[in-house]
Amino acid sequence: MNTPARQKFDDLNPAEQAGIICNDARFQKFAATRSGLPGEQFNATAAAEYLRTVCQITSRRQLNHRGHAYCRFMALRTEFDAWTGKIATPR
Repeated sequence: MNTPARQKFDDLNPAEQAGIICNDARFQKFAATRSGLPGEQFNATAAAEYLRTVCQITSRRQLNHRGHAYCRFMALRTEFDAWTGKIATPR
């Protein structure tokens, strides 16, 4: 039986990426911290609201248009990756 190959995260469209990270406990903690609630953790719904607020959108599908919202999303992803230690932070 052949199992379909999973797509790499970076190969997914931005709306799909946003949906995945909003369900990530690390992003939920990051979003709560960035919202002034250090030590707390949002649920997926609150994390999605945080993402929509930061990206200035009403729907994650708007990220697929590659405009200003997409640029804000990519910056948010970079900040999150630095916060988790996935990438180095500038000094």
